Amino acid sequence: MDSTSTSRPSSAGYRNLALATLGFTLTFWAWDLIAPLAGDYKDRLHLSSFQQSLLVAVPVLVGSLGRIPVGALTDRYGARLMFPVVSALTIVPVLLLIPARESYGLTLVVGFLLGLGGTTFAIGIPLVNSWFPPARRGFALGVFGMGMGGVALSGYVTPRIAKHDPDLPFLVVALALAGYAVLAALLLRDRPDRPVPTASLASRLRDAGRLRVTWELAALYAIGFGGIVAFGVYLPTYLKTWYGLSATDAGTKAAGFALVTVVFRPVGGWLSDRIHPAQVTAGALGLVALLAIVQAFDPAMNPVGTCALLLMAAGLGTASGSVFALVSQVTPQPQVGSVTGIVGAMGGLGGFVPPLVMGAIYSAKDSYSIGFMLLSDLALAGCVYAYGRMRTVRPAS
Repeated sequence: MDSTSTSRPSSAGYRNLALATLGFTLTFWAWDLIAPLAGDYKDRLHLSSFQQSLLVAVPVLVGSLGRIPVGALTDRYGARLMFPVVSALTIVPVLLLIPARESYGLTLVVGFLLGLGGTTFAIGIPLVNSWFPPARRGFALGVFGMGMGGVALSGYVTPRIAKHDPDLPFLVVALALAGYAVLAALLLRDRPDRPVPTASLASRLRDAGRLRVTWELAALYAIGFGGIVAFGVYLPTYLKTWYGLSATDAGTKAAGFALVTVVFRPVGGWLSDRIHPAQVTAGALGLVALLAIVQAFDPAMNPVGTCALLLMAAGLGTASGSVFALVSQVTPQPQVGSVTGIVGAMGGLGGFVPPLVMGAIYSAKDSYSIGFMLLSDLALAGCVYAYGRMRTVRPAS
């Protein structure tokens, strides 16, 4: 019986969900390898704040844009092929970071290639969406989204491993990706009855791009998930620069922020299975808007700053989970990969710009307050739009 018409997902659905989440976690760790070490790169290569921001932002840009073709290719070839292939290919830039470490230019080039690790989001969403019935998709997609905890894993583990040997983090991640590529090739399965599009890649992306809801969801995801990515790559720098924390302490606190976003992503999906996901999104973004204003006034780290950042993490995690619950409601199954690619790309791009803006503002004004006020404005706009417009969107037939 088709699992999309039954109330309970199959054991195969849960197995594929677990495998997809594991792959997403490991590739996100790879994608975020540079950010926890950005302080070391800055000191060793004598980088400006903007150069440091660009270094951590380049993988985000490439990984975000890469989700568009990868999502469409997943619609055509399936996650069973795409997950192990992308995971294996990501090993190459991970290992190239070792010889490139002493050159800013070479590290930028390798960071460009490292962006491949950020594309797996567009592989896992259509896979999980196909295996779970509509009433369970919000929570299942939220669980898969917990794979973004790879950022938290990287923030906590990478600098600690690097203390023992500067090459060791890259070797550990490369080995983990190789093991996962083999595991996914052996155990990952697409739904046998999944619809396989016959149209060309260009035409499928064009059709997805013509849907108004694609761009509405992309804008909301750019705020929610973009905020997560931006904090993931720039929070260690912010904490080290503004609050004077050591690289290890900054990485630990950034990992805590990322962990909260991970925990609250399935909460957003779970809530969206019970009330309209647009309402969940509006409430979460409203909370982010309020707390960004608090942080703009540069409160002391303990307790106000810590509480504000962690509650912002909860709001961003909830919003990122609820937006993709909305994607599953309004997108036809054959187009989920293509729409996911575009929406996911915009979410990643939402994380590319803020680190550059924050670095440029700090270099010019010696303050981060303007950046937090801009975040507040965007989150408030998303809150209003989600509540006023997205509640009226009807599920696709």
